[in-house]
Amino acid sequence: MIKFVVNGKETWSKQPADTPLLWVVREELGLTGTKFGCGAAQCGACTVHVNGQPTRSCVTPISSVQGKRITTIEGLSAAGEHPLQKAWVAEQVPQCGYCQSGQIMQAAALLAKNRKPTREQIVRHMDGNICRCGTYNRIVAAIQRAAKEA
Repeated sequence: MIKFVVNGKETWSKQPADTPLLWVVREELGLTGTKFGCGAAQCGACTVHVNGQPTRSCVTPISSVQGKRITTIEGLSAAGEHPLQKAWVAEQVPQCGYCQSGQIMQAAALLAKNRKPTREQIVRHMDGNICRCGTYNRIVAAIQRAAKEA
């Protein structure tokens, strides 16, 4: 049995050790904000935080999170009150919306480390999170807005 904390709640899983964290989060815990994108850690749709670090949950075995803290998009703010969530709406970032939870989780990790990132720092940090709708300029604007308003 693997014990860990998800969004502040202690939990456990009896899934095989190599089961991806993504499937435990979505199927076992019912936290469906985290999305399956590519299954190869290349798109970022499945990004969650593990002990505060952005992590691709599609390739993270559940055994590797024993005793760790996991934060999903639901744990960032269930009511949508996180500065990034508000900025995402204000900047009208989503089109299809599929990648957005992973984008926000990646951005939240940046702002946790750097409260006033430059545009270049934002672009570098967000590299690897793919938006098939191409809303990259709005993503950057939303991160800049959240940094300013936080």
